[in-house]
Amino acid sequence: MLVDSHCHLNYPGVREDQAGVIDRARAAGVGTMLGISTRASEWSEVIALAAAHPDIWASVGIHPHEADAHPDIDAARLIEAADHPKVIAIGETGLDYFYDHSDRDRQRASFRAHISAARATSLPIIVHTRDAEEDTAAILGEEMEQGTFTGVIHCFTASQAFAEQVLALGFYISLSGILTFKNARDLQATAATIPADRLLIETDSPFLAPVPMRGRPCEPAFVAQTAAFLAKLRGQGVETIAADTTNNFFNLFSKAQRP
Repeated sequence: MLVDSHCHLNYPGVREDQAGVIDRARAAGVGTMLGISTRASEWSEVIALAAAHPDIWASVGIHPHEADAHPDIDAARLIEAADHPKVIAIGETGLDYFYDHSDRDRQRASFRAHISAARATSLPIIVHTRDAEEDTAAILGEEMEQGTFTGVIHCFTASQAFAEQVLALGFYISLSGILTFKNARDLQATAATIPADRLLIETDSPFLAPVPMRGRPCEPAFVAQTAAFLAKLRGQGVETIAADTTNNFFNLFSKAQRP
């Protein structure tokens, strides 16, 4: 069984054929999917989809791009929204200094609020970070000193040094279809070193379709291509990658039930 640990099943490119996308994922051996929310207006839709399918779960969070538009979303709001049996994670949240769609101070404040909610609910946090390694690592480290929490760096594209920092904090690292791109040599080198018990895979559907699916909207079925590439990269069988990443998913997202 494979797990897609991060997908946006409500986004354009997927939602037009949502039922078909879900069916194709199951046919490809994807036994579990985690639907991610990025703004408050999505929460009810993402949760409702998860509630309708035993193999789909949900998160609640505010993407750093959306931080300016959600000044009212604090830890209390996140904790309240997470009080649903199908919500297994807080996020995605984090820092994005590449696009800077939201004020950096507001991004940092939102990130800390999500961490507080993760700590209070004992749910893992899903972290997006782009061109913000130093601040992301600093905030995670500072907050860990205030009380432990766990989580994952999703769609990992950062440096080996950052990987080592977050692994030391107990975090997991999730790899997307970017791993298969020809220009991802540094990422591939890092991916080969991630401990087997901290590794996850994802699609980030409908974005970042892996080779040979590039140019098409990504969908959860395509996590199989990323798993196959990762297996070859690490010199392992794809069955080993599938087993490890599935076990890791349920260890991290412990509120989720295995199928």
